[in-house]
Amino acid sequence: MKKCELCNSAASMYCGSDRAVLCWDCDTKIHAANFLVAKHVRTLLCHACQSPTPWTGSGPKFGPTVSVCETCFHSTNRSYRTRGEEEEAEDELETDTEEEEEEDDDGNDQVVPVPPPLVSTSPRRTAESSSSRTGYAHLG
Repeated sequence: MKKCELCNSAASMYCGSDRAVLCWDCDTKIHAANFLVAKHVRTLLCHACQSPTPWTGSGPKFGPTVSVCETCFHSTNRSYRTRGEEEEAEDELETDTEEEEEEDDDGNDQVVPVPPPLVSTSPRRTAESSSSRTGYAHLG
Protein backbone atom coordinates (compact mmCIF):
# COMPACT_ATOMS: atom_id res chain seq x y z
CA MET A 1 0.00 0.00 0.00
CA LYS A 2 1.30 3.43 -0.91
CA LYS A 3 1.79 5.78 2.02
CA CYS A 4 1.45 9.57 2.10
CA GLU A 5 4.92 11.06 1.79
CA LEU A 6 4.24 13.55 4.59
CA CYS A 7 2.34 11.65 7.29
CA ASN A 8 2.59 7.96 6.26
CA SER A 9 -1.18 7.39 6.21
CA ALA A 10 -2.84 5.77 3.17
CA ALA A 11 -2.21 7.78 0.00
CA SER A 12 -5.21 8.87 -2.06
CA MET A 13 -3.73 10.98 -4.87
CA TYR A 14 -0.63 11.70 -6.85
CA CYS A 15 0.64 15.20 -7.65
CA GLY A 16 2.86 15.13 -10.73
CA SER A 17 4.20 18.65 -10.11
CA ASP A 18 5.37 17.70 -6.63
CA ARG A 19 6.10 14.09 -7.62
CA ALA A 20 4.41 13.00 -4.41
CA VAL A 21 1.64 10.69 -3.27
CA LEU A 22 -0.50 12.36 -0.62
CA CYS A 23 -3.47 11.63 1.64
CA TRP A 24 -6.57 13.90 1.58
CA ASP A 25 -5.48 16.00 4.57
CA CYS A 26 -1.90 16.60 3.41
CA ASP A 27 -3.09 17.36 -0.13
CA THR A 28 -5.37 20.08 1.27
CA LYS A 29 -2.59 21.53 3.43
CA ILE A 30 -0.14 21.66 0.54
CA HIS A 31 -2.42 22.78 -2.31
CA ALA A 32 -4.40 25.36 -0.34
CA ALA A 33 -1.18 27.24 0.52
CA ASN A 34 -1.39 29.63 -2.46
CA PHE A 35 -2.90 30.02 -5.91
CA LEU A 36 0.18 28.67 -7.71
CA VAL A 37 0.22 25.26 -6.02
CA ALA A 38 -3.59 25.10 -6.26
CA LYS A 39 -3.09 24.86 -10.04
CA HIS A 40 -1.21 21.55 -9.73
CA VAL A 41 -3.06 18.77 -11.54
CA ARG A 42 -3.51 15.76 -9.29
CA THR A 43 -4.62 12.23 -10.12
CA LEU A 44 -6.74 10.10 -7.82
CA LEU A 45 -5.29 6.75 -6.89
CA CYS A 46 -7.41 3.61 -7.23
CA HIS A 47 -9.24 2.79 -4.03
CA ALA A 48 -8.47 -0.91 -4.50
CA CYS A 49 -4.91 -1.10 -5.87
CA GLN A 50 -3.63 2.51 -5.63
CA SER A 51 -2.64 2.78 -9.28
CA PRO A 52 -3.52 6.04 -11.10
CA THR A 53 -7.11 6.44 -12.28
CA PRO A 54 -8.44 8.48 -15.22
CA TRP A 55 -9.75 11.12 -12.75
CA THR A 56 -7.67 14.29 -12.55
CA GLY A 57 -8.32 17.71 -11.09
CA SER A 58 -6.80 20.84 -9.67
CA GLY A 59 -7.77 23.35 -7.02
CA PRO A 60 -7.09 24.15 -3.40
CA LYS A 61 -9.19 21.37 -1.86
CA PHE A 62 -10.79 18.12 -2.97
CA GLY A 63 -13.48 16.36 -1.03
CA PRO A 64 -12.83 12.70 -0.32
CA THR A 65 -13.78 10.74 -3.42
CA VAL A 66 -13.53 7.06 -4.24
CA SER A 67 -12.22 6.17 -7.67
CA VAL A 68 -11.09 2.91 -9.23
CA CYS A 69 -8.74 2.26 -12.13
CA GLU A 70 -10.01 0.64 -15.30
CA THR A 71 -8.37 -2.71 -14.46
CA CYS A 72 -10.11 -2.96 -11.08
CA PHE A 73 -13.40 -1.73 -12.55
CA HIS A 74 -13.44 -4.44 -15.22
CA SER A 75 -12.28 -7.20 -12.88
CA THR A 76 -14.97 -6.24 -10.34
CA ASN A 77 -17.68 -6.32 -13.00
CA ARG A 78 -16.53 -9.76 -14.18
CA SER A 79 -16.60 -11.18 -10.66
CA TYR A 80 -20.16 -9.96 -10.05
CA ARG A 81 -21.50 -11.22 -13.37
CA THR A 82 -20.96 -14.96 -13.47
CA ARG A 83 -22.73 -17.08 -16.08
CA GLY A 84 -25.41 -18.19 -13.62
CA GLU A 85 -26.27 -14.62 -12.67
CA GLU A 86 -26.53 -13.66 -16.34
CA GLU A 87 -29.05 -16.44 -16.95
CA GLU A 88 -31.09 -15.35 -13.91
CA ALA A 89 -31.05 -11.75 -15.16
CA GLU A 90 -32.28 -12.88 -18.59
CA ASP A 91 -35.08 -14.96 -17.00
CA GLU A 92 -36.18 -11.97 -14.89
CA LEU A 93 -36.21 -9.74 -17.96
CA GLU A 94 -38.39 -12.22 -19.87
CA THR A 95 -40.80 -12.52 -16.91
CA ASP A 96 -41.06 -8.71 -16.57
CA THR A 97 -41.78 -8.34 -20.29
CA GLU A 98 -44.54 -10.98 -20.17
CA GLU A 99 -46.16 -9.25 -17.16
CA GLU A 100 -46.11 -5.89 -18.95
CA GLU A 101 -47.77 -7.45 -22.01
CA GLU A 102 -50.50 -8.97 -19.80
CA GLU A 103 -51.13 -5.60 -18.14
CA ASP A 104 -51.52 -3.95 -21.54
CA ASP A 105 -54.14 -6.50 -22.67
CA ASP A 106 -56.56 -6.08 -19.74
CA GLY A 107 -58.62 -3.35 -21.49
CA ASN A 108 -58.28 -0.74 -18.76
CA ASP A 109 -56.51 1.79 -20.94
CA GLN A 110 -57.85 5.27 -20.39
CA VAL A 111 -57.61 8.29 -22.61
CA VAL A 112 -57.49 11.63 -20.84
CA PRO A 113 -58.60 14.56 -23.02
CA VAL A 114 -56.37 17.59 -23.14
CA PRO A 115 -58.28 20.89 -22.89
CA PRO A 116 -57.85 23.31 -25.79
CA PRO A 117 -55.68 26.38 -25.21
CA LEU A 118 -57.41 29.42 -23.76
CA VAL A 119 -58.31 32.04 -26.35
CA SER A 120 -59.06 35.63 -25.45
CA THR A 121 -62.50 36.77 -26.62
CA SER A 122 -61.95 40.49 -26.06
CA PRO A 123 -60.99 42.47 -29.17
CA ARG A 124 -57.43 43.74 -29.31
CA ARG A 125 -56.93 47.41 -29.74
CA THR A 126 -54.55 48.32 -32.48
CA ALA A 127 -52.66 51.53 -32.97
CA GLU A 128 -54.97 52.46 -35.86
CA SER A 129 -58.20 51.92 -33.95
CA SER A 130 -57.06 53.93 -30.92
CA SER A 131 -55.62 56.72 -33.04
CA SER A 132 -58.82 57.08 -35.02
CA ARG A 133 -60.78 57.71 -31.83
CA THR A 134 -58.31 59.90 -29.96
CA GLY A 135 -56.19 61.34 -32.69
CA TYR A 136 -53.05 59.93 -31.05
CA ALA A 137 -51.38 56.64 -31.79
CA HIS A 138 -51.33 54.29 -28.82
CA LEU A 139 -48.07 52.42 -28.48
CA GLY A 140 -48.30 49.35 -26.44
